[in-house]
Amino acid sequence: MRRIGAIFQPEFPPERLRPVVEAAEEAGVPELWLWEDCFQQSAFGTAAAALAWSERLKVGIGVAPMPLRNVAVTAMEIASIARLFPDRLLPGVGHGVQRWMAQTGSRVASPLTLMREYVPALRQLLAGEEVTTSGRYVTLDGVRLDWPPAAPPLVHAAGEGPKTLRLTGETADATILVGGTSVARVAEAVSMIADGRAAAGRDGRNEVVAYVIAGFGGREARERVNGELARSNVLDDGPRAAVGDASDVAEVAEQYFAAGADAVVLQSTSDEPDLEGFMRHVGDVSRQLAPSVA
Repeated sequence: MRRIGAIFQPEFPPERLRPVVEAAEEAGVPELWLWEDCFQQSAFGTAAAALAWSERLKVGIGVAPMPLRNVAVTAMEIASIARLFPDRLLPGVGHGVQRWMAQTGSRVASPLTLMREYVPALRQLLAGEEVTTSGRYVTLDGVRLDWPPAAPPLVHAAGEGPKTLRLTGETADATILVGGTSVARVAEAVSMIADGRAAAGRDGRNEVVAYVIAGFGGREARERVNGELARSNVLDDGPRAAVGDASDVAEVAEQYFAAGADAVVLQSTSDEPDLEGFMRHVGDVSRQLAPSVA
């Protein structure tokens, strides 16, 4: 099922979150995604607040860095929020920015090994299973959540390089692609994710969430988006952002859907001057794509 969402970036202070959540809810934005970037905002604290300030909005965490958090603690956080706000949390984890992980003393020598151990353990814990495992980074001895979610949410994992993309297919329920990823690269990523899932002998497919940098307006919006792309360090060819009015942005979203994305999550620039207005425009995009998105 194709979905539209928006991002509240951690470059904006936490006290800006409530008016943005309320604007997104009023505008009919289906999903609002939050990031846990060091050393800015806690993913789970802000997600719980956003869910409490809204009634319909789904809230994604895209993503919390695995090295910073013991997997049992992450499972407890997700389970608590999922029970408080059933079917509205979209949790995600990722490698984390390695420089930041080094600053906190949590950097691991093999991020791929950590993901391979961490994501399956997280999914098992959220499913209410008792987990015993002894890996390079993840060790659990008879751990079971007392209050698992009634319905375990899909666990998202972020991926960019080929090895990580395949590994998300092996281990996770859904994959998040970073902002600045082109339409062509999405199609390639979908294939890599599917290869990883098949190699692990898993049926079905990963949902794919694509972050797409967007600006609503004319020349000034285009300049902001170009600046954001330059800072993203993603060097894909072809369409990799959306600028213009709601119709223009919806046309770009359609290209991402056609390439295999299940959710297109619109990412404002970090210097967006009107976040509430951005949310209203995202609501317009969602309505323009209806009933093909939900």
